[in-house]
Amino acid sequence: MWSYRIIRRLLAMAVVAGLVAGVTATPAQAATGAHAGADTRIVEFPIPSRAQPLEIATGPDGSVWFTEDLANRIGRLSQTGTFTEFAVPTSNSRPAAITTGPDGNSWFTEYDGHKFGRITPAGDIMEFPVSPYSHLQGITTGPDGNLWFTEYRANKIGTMTTAGVLTGELTIPTRDSGPHSITSGPDGNLWFTEALKSKIGRITTAGVITGEFPTPTPMAGPYGITPGPDGNLWFTEYEANRIGRTTIAGAVTEFVIPFAHTQPYGITTGGDGNLWFTEVLGDRIGRITPAGSIRESRLDPNAYPYGITAGPSGNVWFAESGGRAIGEIRIP
Repeated sequence: MWSYRIIRRLLAMAVVAGLVAGVTATPAQAATGAHAGADTRIVEFPIPSRAQPLEIATGPDGSVWFTEDLANRIGRLSQTGTFTEFAVPTSNSRPAAITTGPDGNSWFTEYDGHKFGRITPAGDIMEFPVSPYSHLQGITTGPDGNLWFTEYRANKIGTMTTAGVLTGELTIPTRDSGPHSITSGPDGNLWFTEALKSKIGRITTAGVITGEFPTPTPMAGPYGITPGPDGNLWFTEYEANRIGRTTIAGAVTEFVIPFAHTQPYGITTGGDGNLWFTEVLGDRIGRITPAGSIRESRLDPNAYPYGITAGPSGNVWFAESGGRAIGEIRIP
């Protein structure tokens, strides 16, 4: 099965250089996904620059913000349907994850730039460097009001203030674990995925790692993680083609995705009380209930959906990398 980074390298071959900061365009008529099912409607907004979005988050201004790792930009889709793109100052930084900060700005990681970025609602970007070769990946706002992040190559979990001050980097006990995504849990701790060692980790806001919980399926490749509506943490298993659920005590359950080899990546809780996830090679959006029932909606071929997030209206938004679009799942 193809890894996430191999697919990104293949997509990079199609990227055209010469991009401009703050390019604004209104999208063409959105395409309606009639294949979404009777109770959902998928609408796709093509990105005018033809960039390939990776991760996505709802910003404090109600807009949808996303990273363009191959084009080295941060994109914004406003509530009125207007796209604006902002160039990251550091060239070839590969912006990865993005989240809403507690300070009213959006924050993102730079995988190859080894920096954090802060972007205001107006599009002003400031960068903050960290240790070389750390390869920042996931980022989230912690219950303590700080930013928490994963260092994929350095095998650490880090934290910094909204002033850009690095306050801690904690080495994960399992070597070369490949920490990928991170989120705040319902128990007041941070939870993260260990993609290379197939574990789910838990760390307190004091910086103490209090558990690493293996998935029942070896080498499952857990990637995305999110708090669920049921008080548990839910995550994707990219290599095992499963959705995982862990209690705050670390009891892990897995649910097999009906279609084979879909490579689930991002996951979020929707306004309908279900979990929604992307299937990169399956070209589908999946929905799983807290009881574990899965339903999938087909996208166009080679859509390659990656990041996914809940919007302010209760709808769900996702980044369609192959389709070069931002998708919206309109939930009745």
